[in-house]
Amino acid sequence: MAIWIFVQYLICDNMRFSTLLPCLLAIAGPVLAQQGNLNISNPGTAAYESAVVEIPWATVAKAYPQVDTAQLRVVRADNGQEVAYQLEKKGGSAVQNLLVQVTVAPKGSVGLVLSKGKPTPVKPMTYGRYVPERYDDFAWENDRVAFRIYGKALNGRSDNAYGSDIWAKRTPELIINKWYKQNDYHKDNGDGLDYYKVGLTLGAGDVGVFLNDSIQYIHNYTTWEVLDNGPLRTTFRVKYDPYTFKGVTVTQAKTISLDAGAQLSKIRVDVTHTAPGALPMVAGIVLRPEESPLLLDDKNGVLGYWEPKHGPDGTIGVGCVFPGKSGGMMRKYGHGLARLAVKSGEGITYYSGGAWDKAGLITSSDAWFAYLQAQANRLRQPLVVTTSAPRKAGR
Repeated sequence: MAIWIFVQYLICDNMRFSTLLPCLLAIAGPVLAQQGNLNISNPGTAAYESAVVEIPWATVAKAYPQVDTAQLRVVRADNGQEVAYQLEKKGGSAVQNLLVQVTVAPKGSVGLVLSKGKPTPVKPMTYGRYVPERYDDFAWENDRVAFRIYGKALNGRSDNAYGSDIWAKRTPELIINKWYKQNDYHKDNGDGLDYYKVGLTLGAGDVGVFLNDSIQYIHNYTTWEVLDNGPLRTTFRVKYDPYTFKGVTVTQAKTISLDAGAQLSKIRVDVTHTAPGALPMVAGIVLRPEESPLLLDDKNGVLGYWEPKHGPDGTIGVGCVFPGKSGGMMRKYGHGLARLAVKSGEGITYYSGGAWDKAGLITSSDAWFAYLQAQANRLRQPLVVTTSAPRKAGR
């Protein structure tokens, strides 16, 4: 391409100078048309650090009609640095979103250039899988945190657990397969450990039905499906058998996704039920007997907990963030709870996760609560993606 442009330049150079510039623009036009431009701006006051940004594929195609999913490079417009990306399919065959990982300062913006070329492979930073070798666990992780939920094989066992589990992890490497294979993850061998106790509780931010002023647990999932599995976002869906509580039958499905660089998973809970009107529900965090900081900020939709120190294992912070206000927050039944309500056939979306102080990134209750508040701010003022129309020849 560069040689072709140079030859054409030599041809133009033999013409009068007054015709040189139009000729060069005519040459450059087709080249410029082979790329697209996107701009990601941050209108808020909270920074996005190595954040995964979701760009609808229709927006990508508008900016870059020649886009080829097999040969797509994404670079920053200001310095040409390549940007890691993932083509999100949400369990289907067609691309739904372009996911890019960028840092955007408060009130700042980042320009991206899309062009044809071979991208540099992205090292996987998220992963999830069904774990049949451990009583139907489903585990998922990124470069910061790891979680698991429990399957139907645990129902009726003395070691059954209902809620979400969080693993204390302090390595950017993916460790799920390693830990399950070693079967020694209750001891810290350098990467972290699992010491968080769930039991018959909501654990680290699960949901339950709330009828007659009491928590009704939805037990364990029965089927699973992986929709996307990295490198920047892992998404899966689990479904639960119907349960009847106080005469109300409830069927639930959860779609859970975790992005690289995030402390929180995004959780979508879809519910059908036989209750008249909206079904009362709660999202909650199990509390330990010792006194420890608990944040119940219904106004900003933030539920946060900084657990008591667990001896030499350190401290885990757990939290949930809700878009908008919940129906009220409270400390009750050994949990920090946020009230929710959902009509049959509709759903609830919230964010839940945690941090371990020995990972070295978030080491105090103040830092953890600030992280949760910043996430709430980001939900209120999300990033804005705009396109630049492809340039035409001669323009």
